[in-house]
This record gives sequence, C-alpha cells and structure tokens, in this order.
Amino acid sequence: MKAEELFQEADRARIHQAVHAAELVTSGEIRVFMEDECKNNVLDRAAFIFAQLEMHETDLRNGVLIYLAVDDRKFCIIGDAGIHKIVGNNFWEEITGQMGIYFKENHFVDGIEYAVRKVGEQLSAHFPRDKDDINELPNDIVFGGGGS
Repeated sequence: MKAEELFQEADRARIHQAVHAAELVTSGEIRVFMEDECKNNVLDRAAFIFAQLEMHETDLRNGVLIYLAVDDRKFCIIGDAGIHKIVGNNFWEEITGQMGIYFKENHFVDGIEYAVRKVGEQLSAHFPRDKDDINELPNDIVFGGGGS
C-alpha cells in the first residue's frame, strides 16, 4: 500500500497536531517523512532526506526527522548535531524500539505520535521556545516518491 493511502486525512491531522503541539514549547523542528520503500540502508536514506529537506539549516541545529518506508517497514529517527550531542544514540534507539512495537500492531499513527511527543519533550527541555521563535520548517507530513 502506498504511504499516502495508508494515512487518511484524520491520521494526517493527528500527526500534524502532534508536531504542532510539540513545537509550541521548543525552538526545535520536527518533520515526518514517509515513502513506500527504502532500497538502501535506512539511516543513509533518512540522512539524504534530512539534507534534502534542509533540516540542518535550523539556527540551533535542533531539527529531528522521523522517517518511514511503509512497504519495507523500515524507519528511523535522525536528530541534527545540536540535539544529538545532548541526547545521544540511546535516546533515538529507545524511541525507535517503542515505535517498532506500535508498528508491529499496525498502529502507525500511535507510534508516530509517541515519537513526536518524546522528541518534543527533549527538545523543549534543552531548546525551550523563545518569545520571538518562528517556525523554521513546515509541520506537514512529507510524502516521498519511490525511495532509494
């Protein structure tokens, strides 16, 4: 099934709202990217998408990408240098481990919401939102093409 077909409007709205809520209390940026398949290493593909979406362009290097290839059931989370140096690999591994539990039960939206919430908690703890903060990146889900 195509990623865009898997997530109905209500699902997309839930994910968008989760990202919006998380970003209300942080200067960090969270993006969700989905595509059908990932033919290469999932971390390499996510890093490529991270760069394509210019997520490394945030002022504090605190962008986080949640990547999913739904047909291949591959997913990962990549945090930019600013957040990664604070939370480290164990944090990302914990979140993806829990996401995997949700995804095995086909609760994709719940898994994504969980990840957004956990990422948002860390971002807000270490990168609180300033009064004059602007949303540097859109909150909408990005649906990719074929995947590589």
